Amino acid sequence: MERFLVISFSAASGTLFFFWFSRAVRKAYMQQFILKHQWLLHPNSICYWRAGMAAFGFVLYFFSSYQSFAIFIFTFAAILDGVDGLVARACNLVSRWGEWLDPMSDKLTYLPPMIGFAYTGILSIKLVWMLVIIEFAGQFLARRILGWLKISGAANNFGKIKAIICFGLVILCALMDANPGIIDIADGVLMACIILSCASVVFKFIPNRLYADILSILNFCCGVTSLILTHHHYFAWAICIIIMGQLFDLFDGRMALKHGGTKYGPYLDDIADFVSFGLAPAYVIIQIGGFLAWGIGIAFIIGVAFRLIRFVTVDKKRADLPEGIFNGLPSPAGALVVLGASLIASPGILWTLTAATVALMVSHIRFAHFGRVILKEIPKPVFFIISASVIITLAFILKTRNVEMFGYLILSSVLIYVVVGRKWVHKSL
Repeated sequence: MERFLVISFSAASGTLFFFWFSRAVRKAYMQQFILKHQWLLHPNSICYWRAGMAAFGFVLYFFSSYQSFAIFIFTFAAILDGVDGLVARACNLVSRWGEWLDPMSDKLTYLPPMIGFAYTGILSIKLVWMLVIIEFAGQFLARRILGWLKISGAANNFGKIKAIICFGLVILCALMDANPGIIDIADGVLMACIILSCASVVFKFIPNRLYADILSILNFCCGVTSLILTHHHYFAWAICIIIMGQLFDLFDGRMALKHGGTKYGPYLDDIADFVSFGLAPAYVIIQIGGFLAWGIGIAFIIGVAFRLIRFVTVDKKRADLPEGIFNGLPSPAGALVVLGASLIASPGILWTLTAATVALMVSHIRFAHFGRVILKEIPKPVFFIISASVIITLAFILKTRNVEMFGYLILSSVLIYVVVGRKWVHKSL
């Protein structure tokens, strides 16, 4: 309990500091102060400070009895990862050296304690060293090649989410170190870090305009994989895969807006959405069974198909729909309703909720686009934290196999989206 309180206090203090600083750095007086004290507050200086703080915290935690103080120091070192970017953008202090130094400081912050926890038996030694090798190969080898190719080596979204998860994993290990009875999801989270680290390196070599298409293809692969898992009655795994597909679908829209895409992008996106958010959820309904299962499943497929076709052929051309407002419930949200209900509801309730979802999808009730409207209002650090939290939650669900909790979490997320999304619809009118 004491360790939990220490971690909570450290996280709360660091978060309050971050939000205070994010507001203060927009003010002219703070920007002038930073420019006059660059030896202390230059983004590169902040990187040096947080790497030094992490090293000091590592020594305190593993080689002294001041572990609570070490956790506090490490938490602030992790928070500073977002502060240096704020300073760089607000004071126009972005540099090529900073692009290299920022991720290097991240690695020097979270990798040493991971190695320490591996040799105390909390993390897998093999997985930790695998992550270390991938991280430094990306830092030195991949960035050197990118330099030769004259391509920016700045961190991408995969790398940023991975860094947040790594910071969180270190805190989780500290909590598990003091409370051995806690459910052990550390290696599952560590595996997610390895996958994201590989994705971060690979995507640095891919032209920006291909990002959206690749993410749509990954979404499609998630839908196909989910169909296979559902066929073998691995419903919870199948639903986890669809949620991963939803993350890819969320990112492909952001990448298309930011970097553009190819002429095949919209078709890939629609096909992937139909498979992942139409066929896959419908097959879950059918496999669960019941005398109405086939009829309800086919009705859901038709509803998703109608929703997608109407969006492409009609809604995109309408002048009376504000930018980022959907006509009818988006198919990803509809899929989540069906998937969440399939884990906790009886067949009769599942069929009723599915029918209601189809009605909402084909209706003219307006909903805000989650990626293009709601996420724009969410600060980037919060967005990355939410994405990291989803991955950690999935790791926890897979470890505990608590299917009911998984279903309630899914349905709660849809309810929150509907409430927030309707609010933004009213603001746009």
